[in-house]
Amino acid sequence: MVRKIIKIDEDLCNGCGLCVTACHEGAIALVDGKAKLMRDDYCDGLGDCLPVCPTGAISFEEREAAAYDEAAVKAKMKKAEEAQQSTPCGCPGKRAQTIKRAAPEFAEQSPFSRQQSELVQWPVQLKLVPFNAQYLKGAHLTIAADCTAYAYANFHSDFMKNRVTLIGCPMLDNESYVEKLTQILVNNEIKSVKVVRMEVPCCSGIENAVKAALKNSGKLIPWQIITVTTNGDVLEN
Repeated sequence: MVRKIIKIDEDLCNGCGLCVTACHEGAIALVDGKAKLMRDDYCDGLGDCLPVCPTGAISFEEREAAAYDEAAVKAKMKKAEEAQQSTPCGCPGKRAQTIKRAAPEFAEQSPFSRQQSELVQWPVQLKLVPFNAQYLKGAHLTIAADCTAYAYANFHSDFMKNRVTLIGCPMLDNESYVEKLTQILVNNEIKSVKVVRMEVPCCSGIENAVKAALKNSGKLIPWQIITVTTNGDVLEN
């Protein structure tokens, strides 16, 4: 059938991944650093990806394409959710757990910093965190672009203390964070959300995903955006 569907100009695409996050159907992925429409029948033709593209690489075209298959999209999302819920039982490194810390004890001869980690849970990668993990109940969330912890020296003490920390990179992860974050917000009494992102344009993907999830949840949850510069400063909001 001939219908309206998105078209991606790879020459204009800068690989920021914002369209991947914006596509709720999972029709777009990053392949070799470029956005690509993976399946015609996953694209609903509504174009949520168009306004987020910073380079104008996405447009509509009329062409022969498979009809949008809503059932297939729902089945895909359900399968991804089931896989996510079953993941912690497979690899010990992915098993959800709360971390309880005693007072730090460092040997005098230790060459390493005496600063104690403020991480309170495992895993931290947003893709691996079960949306129904016990440590999410009533939590204050820090949702951070993974580069921020390297750029900002006091990340643990300023952004992680007494908070559950979730990290991700919208440019490298070939899936949208919106659905996972929406599940987390809907199924847990989240107290607040703090988003820590880098100043680079592609990092807006994680900010946009959180905003979309907050809207989808229908809940009034206090939230804050903190932007870290590449030289380790924090921009005033």
